Amino acid sequence: MSAAAASGHTAPADLPATLGALRASGHVRRTVKGEVRDNLLRRMRAGEPRFPGIVGFDDTVLPRVERALLAGHDLVLLGERGQGKTRLIRTVSGLLDEWTPVVEGCPINDHPYDPVCARCRALAAEHGDDLPVSWWHRADRYGEKLATPDTGVGDLIGDIDPVKLAEGRSLGDPETVHYGLVPRTNRGVFCLNELPDLAARIQVALLNVLEERDIQIRGYALRLPLDVLLVASANPEDYTNRGRIITPLKDRFGAEVRTHYPPDLSDEIDLVRQEADLPAGAVVPLHLVETVARFTRLVRDSASVDDRSGVSARFAIAGIETVAASALRRGALTGEDTPVARVCDLPPIVETLQGKVEFEVGEEGRETEVLAHLLRRATADTFRATLGGADLTGLTDLFAEGGTVETGELVSAADLLRGVGPLPGLADLIARLSPDEGTGETPGFAASAVEFALEGLYLNRRLSKDTVRDRTVYRT
Repeated sequence: MSAAAASGHTAPADLPATLGALRASGHVRRTVKGEVRDNLLRRMRAGEPRFPGIVGFDDTVLPRVERALLAGHDLVLLGERGQGKTRLIRTVSGLLDEWTPVVEGCPINDHPYDPVCARCRALAAEHGDDLPVSWWHRADRYGEKLATPDTGVGDLIGDIDPVKLAEGRSLGDPETVHYGLVPRTNRGVFCLNELPDLAARIQVALLNVLEERDIQIRGYALRLPLDVLLVASANPEDYTNRGRIITPLKDRFGAEVRTHYPPDLSDEIDLVRQEADLPAGAVVPLHLVETVARFTRLVRDSASVDDRSGVSARFAIAGIETVAASALRRGALTGEDTPVARVCDLPPIVETLQGKVEFEVGEEGRETEVLAHLLRRATADTFRATLGGADLTGLTDLFAEGGTVETGELVSAADLLRGVGPLPGLADLIARLSPDEGTGETPGFAASAVEFALEGLYLNRRLSKDTVRDRTVYRT
């Protein structure tokens, strides 16, 4: 079976099927790094996206990555957890040619013009221009391994296959080798995540791959030149620790690129909206996405949090997904068809996300209190940014003579709006909070806007609030 068929991608029928037809088509062989360089330059000149889906790196990380790829360097991305390192690495394979020829059935994807494994050299000598050719899609030219302390040389490079020995082949026969992940990604992009977690002896095994571009397996006199772009990721603290990574391996990477968390609030919001997988049937308005994004940035900057571990972008993504789930739960219990998230859906994320944060030792026992305080700050900051100049007299007049408004986790949008009654300026309130939603004055968005305004007034000490279980009452 061809590599393309095995992977689920079907190659176009008009592509050459033999070595002779491939030569006649005028195909020119390029190295992996040559393909990446040429396709990157072509996209630059055409103004096309080079790294789709990557947010917040346009002026910092991506120019450095582009220089490394244009230089033909293997590279290592350094950054704390959740900064999008692996996501960025995976986009690099999109810079490869869509289809590339391989010798039919080759375990290490030899190019038909210059096969390197013993099997393919024998086939080429036997068949000549009739050597069968299959086509490999770029989506399959990417390999990835999470480095762990128990990762062995056999996993990455290869080992002797005892089954082949049992078949009667001699120990010196190169075909008794079972290739590891790196050779099987020959002519592709290989990602090694958390590089410093590899044992030192395994790091040594990568030295030849990075410099001499070949592999050695259990003392075999086997020189197998590899054509691979190797990209690794690591935490800066581990990568700079001599006890975690050997110096010769660091020296063999051509480029080192530092990543970071989204520099701007707008980038954080865009990232959350792009990556969050919200449950069907629930809607999270923009002002709540902004609140969770601000909350994430406050947690990241908090003196109570260990800044060496970082606060992953997954923190905000999981937060928004939890907010949507809370709204969905309310909808199921109160009969709302399309529930819209409200401020009352924010507090549940504190306990949900607590395990994603590493606190300083002195904050033991105060984790929930710290996060709840930062969430209130984020809500107040979003209120000032969105409704700071809004006319809320229509809302505050409700409390002029001792009125109250009841809301909460299990209060439907319709019940909340009935408690508020006709509200002057409601359309302007919705437009300020969700300018791009195109929702109009739907009950769900109206209730979400009203409750957010009430919470903002409370946090700015213009209202008081009593909360008992799942019910909240705002009063003067």
